[in-house]
Amino acid sequence: MGKRGIIKRLLSLCSVALLGIGSLFPAADAKIYRKSETAEKKIALTFDDGPSKQNTEEILSILKEYDIRATFFVIGENAERDPERIRSIYQAGHELGNHTYTHRYISKIPREKLIEEIKRTEEVLHQITGEKPKVFRPPGGYYDDASLAVLEDMGYTSVLWSLDTRDWSIPKSEKIVSKVEDNTTSGDIILFHDLEDKRLPTPKALRAIIPYLVENGYEFVTISELLNES
Repeated sequence: MGKRGIIKRLLSLCSVALLGIGSLFPAADAKIYRKSETAEKKIALTFDDGPSKQNTEEILSILKEYDIRATFFVIGENAERDPERIRSIYQAGHELGNHTYTHRYISKIPREKLIEEIKRTEEVLHQITGEKPKVFRPPGGYYDDASLAVLEDMGYTSVLWSLDTRDWSIPKSEKIVSKVEDNTTSGDIILFHDLEDKRLPTPKALRAIIPYLVENGYEFVTISELLNES
């Protein structure tokens, strides 16, 4: 076979390989939500990476004080180690979301590993609460069309955020408060964290943020409730 023939053969093999990959990762029209288009003054507070011994209980206490329901995107291995706190979140009426089992970036792992990460967390939460999560947030906000298609096939609604407090970087609580008060609008999905870190400024910030938003007419709902308003 001549050089030109070899090149044609290689191109043909590449085409077949790409078709095979396409069958594993179909072109996705799957959506990922950052905000609701509701005209009503409704917003969703979300907490990633818990549960934690350091902060979950205080966050729950603050939410209970103001009769607010939120959404907790939990890591499966954390939930498995701490079922009582998961149960506390669930019994308080909050929504539990899937945040993978080990906080892997879903666009950087094979399809089979992604499915495993989702299913393991799903099984842990179902064992603790009797229910499977319906919403998913990609760790770090990293995703691609292929991973979104897999999640949609598994029955999940994928959700990001419209307002990032960056509380994970441990800023002063006043900085978080100012950011939320200055930028919140109807339909926002606000990102906080529930980290295993006693320095986390989130609980202190919430004590200022929630009364301010309540006074300004905002209603707090879960992610699923907010997206149903769209």
